[in-house]
Amino acid sequence: MIITWLQTSLERVYPKSKPRQCSFLGIDAALGERISFQACAHNLDSVPKRVCLDVYSTGELDLKVRRVGYVPVKHLNADAEPEWEGAEFIPGFVPDPLLPENSGVLGPNETHAFWITASIPESAPTGTKDVQVRFSGEECFTEVLNVRVCIHPVVCRPLEGFPVVHWFYADALCDYYGVEPYEERFWHIVRPYMEDVAEHGSGQYVPIFTPPTDGVKRPHQLLKVSRRADGKYEFDFSDVRRWVHLARSCGAKLFEWTHLFTQWGAKHPIRVYYSNRDPSSLLWPPETEATSPVYVGFLSQFLPRFYEFLSSENLLDCSLFHISDEPHGDEHLENYRRARTIIRDLAPWMKTCDAISDVRFARENLTDVPVAIISSAQQFADEGFKTMVYFCCGPRGRYLNRLIDTPLVKIRMSGWLFHKLNAQGFLHWGYNYWYRSQTQELIDPYTEQSGCAWPGWAYGDPFVVYPGPGGPIDSIRWEVFSESLQDQALLRTLGVQPDDEMLADIVSYESFPKDPLWIQSKRRQLLVGLG
Repeated sequence: MIITWLQTSLERVYPKSKPRQCSFLGIDAALGERISFQACAHNLDSVPKRVCLDVYSTGELDLKVRRVGYVPVKHLNADAEPEWEGAEFIPGFVPDPLLPENSGVLGPNETHAFWITASIPESAPTGTKDVQVRFSGEECFTEVLNVRVCIHPVVCRPLEGFPVVHWFYADALCDYYGVEPYEERFWHIVRPYMEDVAEHGSGQYVPIFTPPTDGVKRPHQLLKVSRRADGKYEFDFSDVRRWVHLARSCGAKLFEWTHLFTQWGAKHPIRVYYSNRDPSSLLWPPETEATSPVYVGFLSQFLPRFYEFLSSENLLDCSLFHISDEPHGDEHLENYRRARTIIRDLAPWMKTCDAISDVRFARENLTDVPVAIISSAQQFADEGFKTMVYFCCGPRGRYLNRLIDTPLVKIRMSGWLFHKLNAQGFLHWGYNYWYRSQTQELIDPYTEQSGCAWPGWAYGDPFVVYPGPGGPIDSIRWEVFSESLQDQALLRTLGVQPDDEMLADIVSYESFPKDPLWIQSKRRQLLVGLG
């Protein structure tokens, strides 16, 4: 016997989850939104059963079905809060990848889920639309469940003026798919990843140089650099231009550029290569000082050409620039101060933002837009500084995060918190970091989700997509985070101010509602009461 039911997208379904009773689900939505829910099946028999899922709609809804995949997670992440979702199932198999399949095999006493996404065109007729969810299987098994989508006469406008960026690892694509940087095959591989980034509301990272973050990477800079006999550098932007044009064709509107100095303190220049095929073809030794004449001389030639390129491609007003990632402490402060002075002298047009959680950097106006870790964001706000925000392996516990065992309802609260707490944007380092921590050793993300560095690195922090045969395999975390940004866009569309009474329950990035019913009721209040 197979039991089937419907479930919202705000709670994970594990292989050992107990069956529920829910044959009908009602969802409120605005025009232009994407909504999601789950259809679940539990096998009570002692033999495996295959089930298939099909969905049908009476309205103009673009429906997509994906099977929820399960990955082995060896431990709970450290500092878990008492009500951690799934604590009784971890260690064990955790739902995360969304596989492009509409059927699966249920083992004895086993539960599986399917993730259904419905995209609502802006031009769709408003009113109620019925979605029929039909399970079928062996021995003439058929079960029909019903979802009613109420489409309200509100067009959810895209989220603008709130930059969202995720660091994109072109080297991981090269290593996983077995191609060289920027050979012709690479461009076919990268396209669906660029489309995925844009589809989920994020800007596009541009590796104009090999990123100087999280270990020494294989060379994969887009910019071709050569040197003439007189010692002057020549720069070929052709691959940079191709990257930007491709990203724009995939929907990118915001571009993030490589840091210009090394991570954690701006002590050295970044590694720039003459050839991506030769790791020894460095323009200067790695131990070169950041303020050395050789690097300042390089920047004095590169930055004017970079400005010309940005201007010619209309990129100046839609770009984020970086100095160094996560500087902290007195020595880093001094190094960063010197690096920032160099950039201000050579490129006064460059507005920078960096992950900087030491408020002294803001006090000295060393970066135009500080990016504070959410546990420090209030300190910046108390001193009058507006910041973008980020989280990574921490903070954990009751704080907002997006780890593989973070309750989905908390992830869905991201956009609500960004809006209420006046965040100026969001940054995260891990779109597709499929490596052992700080190395060039590729790992299997389907079996290891912490870069082999737990408990320091948390499960689910290094990436939000998995590699698939034809492009990215989205994770549940990535989908729910994207929907949270959609909630933020809806708040802005309807003119809800951060100090509105309906958001009074949100106090901080640690103290906020963590109940699915809160989100559902507030969305309904927005769409019915304010729409």
